[in-house]
Amino acid sequence: MTFPCLFLKPGREKSLLRRHPWVFSGAVQRVEGQLGMGDIVRICDSRGRDLALGAYSPHSQIRARVWTWNPQESITPEFFRARLEDALALRAALAPRLESDALRLVHGESDALPGLVVDRYADTLVVQVLSTGSERWRDTLVSLLREMTGASRLYERSDVEVRRLEGLPERRGLLYGEPLTAPVEIRENGLRFRVDIDSGHKTGFYLDQRANRALLRSLAGGKEVLDCFAYTGGFTVSALAGGAASVLAVDTSAPALERLQEHVRLNALPEERLTTWREDVFHALRKLRDQGRSFDLIVLDPPKFAPTAAQARKAARGYKDINLLGLKLLRPGGCLMTFSCSGGVDAPLFQKIVAGAALDAGLHVQILAYLHQDADHPVALNFPEGAYLKGLLLRRA
Repeated sequence: MTFPCLFLKPGREKSLLRRHPWVFSGAVQRVEGQLGMGDIVRICDSRGRDLALGAYSPHSQIRARVWTWNPQESITPEFFRARLEDALALRAALAPRLESDALRLVHGESDALPGLVVDRYADTLVVQVLSTGSERWRDTLVSLLREMTGASRLYERSDVEVRRLEGLPERRGLLYGEPLTAPVEIRENGLRFRVDIDSGHKTGFYLDQRANRALLRSLAGGKEVLDCFAYTGGFTVSALAGGAASVLAVDTSAPALERLQEHVRLNALPEERLTTWREDVFHALRKLRDQGRSFDLIVLDPPKFAPTAAQARKAARGYKDINLLGLKLLRPGGCLMTFSCSGGVDAPLFQKIVAGAALDAGLHVQILAYLHQDADHPVALNFPEGAYLKGLLLRRA
């Protein structure tokens, strides 16, 4: 079958030859043939040489996302079955060491399934359909996931801004199975959490921080801990389970803090060691500084400040501010676990920002570890954007 062709401008095929799966609108010379949203398109260099087959997105800055680098391959339900089989096989191999019944099954481009995210919470799947290509094949993908995972319920959380950038409406709801009547309970490293599938952040829980929560638990014994942007308490619960002397958990959301307290009770952890504070973290850090407070262990896990590189400059100010304040609250010998999940801020830039904060604070700070998302969120070598979670474990000397 012959598909319409997207021709690249001269010299703009270099990223495709390195197998980067995105074609940006600025690289497109012309399109020949009739194409609708999500249609299969041949991606060709300026001389007409076939490079790949992709999904066309007429409204997005990412004009096409590559399905396959073999222009002769057929994009059929069996194509997607094979891709899903590979992704599920990886997670089956990882599952024993992850020590959790909640994990990411499909991580978009890094699993060669652009625009598709699938998370498993016990027997419930949550799917995000984020591009026109995955939207075009949505029914097929849902049917295959139902068949191949045996999950009893599949819920959609395609209620994110990136869908609007693709020209797609946001969507959320039950796709199959019995409706949810309560949060889904999961287990992670021997701890229990209740996940709000319907309206929680992301797909309900920050699965990408699993390994970092375990690390914090190993460091927390006898420590006074400050957990900023605490949300429903993944880090707080881990710190208390690790024997923290106290935890101050700060977040702006009252419902999130209520769920955090529920998680502490659910795990039979000492409630008297927990203090929650509903406050903007920037304001809270300044108030703690003015009060002369200090801590042995601090977690800074903010939401995205810079979804795109164009917003990186503004985001850098925010990251520097909270890290400067956090470092000043750290006792000598204490540790700061600091993160960025912003796609527009890469790891070298994040380290540079934090180094600037340490310089302004007048402190000697050491990097003990580079932190990242857990292994069920793999990063394809041809798609460095998949490494969206950057973190540093720092020690104030």
